[in-house]
Amino acid sequence: MLDTPFNLVINGQPVGSAGRIDVIDPATGRPFAHCPLATIEQLDDAVAAARAAFPGWAATPIDARADALLRLGALIEENQADLAALLSREQGKPVKSAQGEIGGAVYWIRATAGLRPKVERIENPEGPVIEIHRKPLGVVGSITPWNFPVMIAIWHVIPALLAGNSVVLKPSPNTPLTTLRIGELASAVLPAGVFNVVTGDVEIGSGIARHPGIDKIVFTGSTGTGRAIMRDGAANLKRLTLELGGNDAAIVLSDADVDAIVPRLFSASFGNSGQICAAIKRLYVHESLYDTVAARLAELAAAAVVGPGDGADSQFGPLQNRRQYDYVRALAEDAKANGGRFLSGGEAPDGDGYFFPLSVLVDVSDGMRIVDEEQFGPILPVIRFSDPEDALARANRGENGLGGSVWSSDPGAAAALAMRLESGSAWVNDHSTISPLVPFGGAKQSGIGVEFGQHGLDEYTQIQTLRLPRG
Repeated sequence: MLDTPFNLVINGQPVGSAGRIDVIDPATGRPFAHCPLATIEQLDDAVAAARAAFPGWAATPIDARADALLRLGALIEENQADLAALLSREQGKPVKSAQGEIGGAVYWIRATAGLRPKVERIENPEGPVIEIHRKPLGVVGSITPWNFPVMIAIWHVIPALLAGNSVVLKPSPNTPLTTLRIGELASAVLPAGVFNVVTGDVEIGSGIARHPGIDKIVFTGSTGTGRAIMRDGAANLKRLTLELGGNDAAIVLSDADVDAIVPRLFSASFGNSGQICAAIKRLYVHESLYDTVAARLAELAAAAVVGPGDGADSQFGPLQNRRQYDYVRALAEDAKANGGRFLSGGEAPDGDGYFFPLSVLVDVSDGMRIVDEEQFGPILPVIRFSDPEDALARANRGENGLGGSVWSSDPGAAAALAMRLESGSAWVNDHSTISPLVPFGGAKQSGIGVEFGQHGLDEYTQIQTLRLPRG
């Protein structure tokens, strides 16, 4: 067990708690650390601290707020090695991938800190001067998942703080430790109460959703939990940004360049062991390329090294938690029972930890669980089609609409088809690539609102219309 203590961060101070949570190493399935279990009273304390800090932070010039966030980014960068080692241990991803997540978070902070709310003016030559300003909302509650605990926390927190809000953040109880460390670093550069971190499970998450002192919630996670947050937040009309489940489809047309696209399909499907909201979860391939694409993907999957995060050769880590591991195994068994055939993987190895091999599955179709449900793991179902219109209809079937892509040697034709995908993001010859200045969000049941860029910053503000006499 790690000897270093972990604490809540409330009003700029480390705070302990009588209760605690075991944090599991997914490579062994055993606890390796503890973190405090916050009480509802401590959540109330965090919200009270955030409310008290809000007026002063909102009144701080935005350039000064941005400078403070840049200093936080510099502190995270200075501590990158230690943070990455801790992140790898609690999340399971290889250390190199964890270093990439920490570095990506720093990059995101720096890009986001350059954004500024815009003042719009309505032309009204004969009437009053009309300006549309954007003002901070108040206290933002952030609830983050376990797949990218640091990166997603940064996605939530940095634009909220830049816009002038204060924040209470709850990380996943599966991966709380690195986020707590970042909360400690933030206390060195932000005023007390501006950024608070509390840990807990359902009780604390529901408490945030219901809390009358929280004005907005930003949540990344399952659609079911998003619906519960929306219901509980209705009591005080909380603003919401919800990035929810995705079951992204990719469509490979008959003229696609197999040599060029297979490595990119592989990366977009299996990154982070498939635990990415906008990963390819369903791959529709034209019948003329079906066998070749599936075989090539299976070769890459079979050659991949799945191992513990600190393994020198590990390219992919275990699934993050037992619940997800059991779910992925159940999907694999259901696929086999219904005629699916694994070209690679398909069986969990013996031994400790939540390891599942990268798996390519053929002879499957819509209506099977592995196609209709979001697996959020390293199984890629490859589905045959003959008519692109049929593939599009199948890609659009279902409640999710986070992302989708079309792969072809004719980008114009592919773009025309991609624009008909019912998804918040669409790619041509690419998938799941994102950037801090490009808005990202879901259609249908995959979310409400967007993150990133100017549109994402606006989500943390309230419009105020100002009418001024002319002259």
